Amino acid sequence: MKTFVLIAGGTGGHLFPAMALAQELIRRGHAVELMTDHRVESYGADFPARRIHIVPAATPSGRNPLKLIGAGMTIVRGIGTAWNVLRKLRPDAVIGFGGYPTFPPFVAANLLGIPGVLHEQNAVMGRANRALARFADVLAMSFPETRFAENQTLEKVVTGNPVRDRVRPLAGKPYPALDQKGTIRLVVTGGSQGARALSDIVPAAIALLPDDLRHRLHILQQARTEDIERVAESYRQSRTSVELASFVADLPERIADAHLVIGRAGASTVTELCVIGRPAILIPLPGALDSDQKHNALFLQEGGGGWVAEQATLSPQSLATRLHELLSDPDQLKRAASAAAALGKPRAVERLADIAETLAGKNTQTQGRPTP
Repeated sequence: MKTFVLIAGGTGGHLFPAMALAQELIRRGHAVELMTDHRVESYGADFPARRIHIVPAATPSGRNPLKLIGAGMTIVRGIGTAWNVLRKLRPDAVIGFGGYPTFPPFVAANLLGIPGVLHEQNAVMGRANRALARFADVLAMSFPETRFAENQTLEKVVTGNPVRDRVRPLAGKPYPALDQKGTIRLVVTGGSQGARALSDIVPAAIALLPDDLRHRLHILQQARTEDIERVAESYRQSRTSVELASFVADLPERIADAHLVIGRAGASTVTELCVIGRPAILIPLPGALDSDQKHNALFLQEGGGGWVAEQATLSPQSLATRLHELLSDPDQLKRAASAAAALGKPRAVERLADIAETLAGKNTQTQGRPTP
């Protein structure tokens, strides 16, 4: 049995692939512990780790020198906290999943001579991972072309982005039948908390569709709690069948049953769309650092599995035009679903676990140690 410490920022985009890897390593008989920040309480209650360690972390951004000094002191404190935990635990390897909370534990592991893998979920290498690359042994990438990765000199492997256990069985599920008169299932998701822009634009676009097409729709839309009533009223006005929720526990299964998805382009969303094989209109989050969501969305579009709609130029009228075109052409949707599935890597977690095990096997510092 080996011991692995997974390190991730405390948001779903970082924790979900870390959770997938934890599940796989545990299946292989290994011990897993997690290092993250306090946000894990919102996303990681079910994380299958033996222990969860909260490590101080901060983002060193902004121009205020006092804030920069404060962030620097927090990072140093975080390195010290992580160093004490890792020194006692003596893991065989660490695997970092990005976000600034990854920085202190990954640096501490390097100081202790513990080998490490960095995993990048997006089509743009994140700033924390770029800063940590010099301390890592391997960079595992989700996309064949990852911006800024070409400048890194460490070993690089394309693994794909691990998906949770509940997503994997949906790979290969046939695209649902769609004829010219049947129900059309549309899923609208804006991330874990919904997206206000989608709550503004999508219902207004649906209202512009011809009656015969709109009345065939059944929509599942994720929206912020404070937006649900006004979104519901908009759909009532257009007499559209809709199900609204601020959180959808079975979202992967609902995506698998959908004919079309409208959503943001976070790494987990794009990954699950490809693994499940469903077409999507992706609206990248504007203002994201390094436009990572736009690059994720372009990967799906260039592969034929979806369409990118920039929020700055998107209107109810333009979205309605695109929806009318797609929903009136089942063959086009089915082709896009097949193209999305061809981009998916449902065995990404096995590949990443293989890399972690190989790296742990080379760690001579923990040979013969007692099991913690």
